[in-house]
Amino acid sequence: METPASVMEETIKRFEAYSTTTVELTKLKAIDATTTVVTSVVSKATVVLMFSMFAFVLNIGIALWVGELLGKSYYGFFVVAGFYLIVGIIFNFFLPKWVGKPLSDLIITQALQ
Repeated sequence: METPASVMEETIKRFEAYSTTTVELTKLKAIDATTTVVTSVVSKATVVLMFSMFAFVLNIGIALWVGELLGKSYYGFFVVAGFYLIVGIIFNFFLPKWVGKPLSDLIITQALQ
């Protein structure tokens, strides 16, 4: 027959093992969530970088082409810059609705998985 002291010691040992396992499991879940979020952000950032480089080169070509049509190459750059100014003003007003909410939802969903 077991004494109450040995039962208590066994219970304490099991509790310690359970606590250690729970802490380790929580760490692993946090690492998994962090890895998923970081991987997603890095892959999307890479795609955005590639599209940005494409857009940059394309805009230089368009500016040179428009400049050639207008007679002076720098006129094309002014036209392209004016276009982006107008687009920037429009985005300033509407971008939080178009991108802010979906982006925050994406980050939250990725973090909770």
